[in-house]
Amino acid sequence: MRLIIISGRSGSGKSTALNVLEDNGFYCIDNLPASLLPDLAQRALLHTELLHPQVAVSIDARNLPSQLQRFPELLQEARDKHIQCDVLYLDADDETLLKRFSETRRRHPLTTDTRSLAEAISDESNLLAPIADLADLKLNTTNLNLYQLRDVLKLRLLNKPELGTAFLVESFGFKRGMPVDADLVFDVRCLPNPYWKPELREHTGLETEVQEYLAAQPDVEEMYQDILAYLNKWLPRFAASNRAYVTIAIGCTGGQHRSTYIAERIGQALKETLTNVQIRHRDLS
Repeated sequence: MRLIIISGRSGSGKSTALNVLEDNGFYCIDNLPASLLPDLAQRALLHTELLHPQVAVSIDARNLPSQLQRFPELLQEARDKHIQCDVLYLDADDETLLKRFSETRRRHPLTTDTRSLAEAISDESNLLAPIADLADLKLNTTNLNLYQLRDVLKLRLLNKPELGTAFLVESFGFKRGMPVDADLVFDVRCLPNPYWKPELREHTGLETEVQEYLAAQPDVEEMYQDILAYLNKWLPRFAASNRAYVTIAIGCTGGQHRSTYIAERIGQALKETLTNVQIRHRDLS
C-alpha cells in the first residue's frame, strides 16, 4: 500500500496535487483530521478490493493546532504498520500567496477580524512546521503555473514505482531563479556558451548542433566528468540514509544550452547505476 500525505500553506497547490492523484487512481481525502491518520492507514491496509491500495490525504492548517503538533508520532504510527508513506509539502513565497488569494478572493482559513491575510500566511508556516520538517519532498510552486505544477507532480510522485530514493536531475536558468527545493546545485555558467553562436542560439542542449559544439569543448567534458564522479560517489550514500527524494539541479544563465546538455548526460549516465532517475528541463519552452 502507498499513502501520500499532502500539506502546505493555503494557496500553494494542495488541491491541484489531490486532483492529479485522484485522476491517477488514488483514493483522496481532503482535510483529514491528523488524529485519524493511523486508523485510516490500518483500514486501507485491510482493504480487500484493491491489490495495491493507493491513498492520498490532505492535512493542513484547518486541523486543530494540537493535532498538528502530534503529527510526527501519528506519522510514525502509520509507518509502523509497514505502509509506504510519502509526505509532500507545497509552499510558495509570501508575496505569491498574497497575490493568489487576492486574485481568487478566497478566505484564508486563519484570517479573523483581528488577523490580517499577511499575518495569517506568516502564522501558517509555524503551525505546519511539524509536517514541513518531516517532508520527504518539498516543492516550491512560486514560479509554477497550474499546468507546470501538474507535470512536476506527475514526474515526482507517479514515476516512482519502486521503493527507494527517487533522484531528479533538473536543468534550470539562473535568470529565472534557482530551484529552492534542490538538494545539490551545480553552476555551469563558466562553460563556453552556445548562445553567443548565432547559428546555435535558437537550438537547445537536446539538439545535435549544440551537443556537438559542447562535446568539443575540453572544459565542458572536464566539468561533466567532475560532477558525475561526485554524484557517483555520494548519491548512493544519500540513498543509504533513507532519503525518499533527491534533486540535483544544474544551472546556466538561461537554462537552454549548457545546463540542459550537462543535465541530460548526467541523468542518462546515472541511470546505468541507479534504479530511479528522472530528468527534467525546467526552463525549456
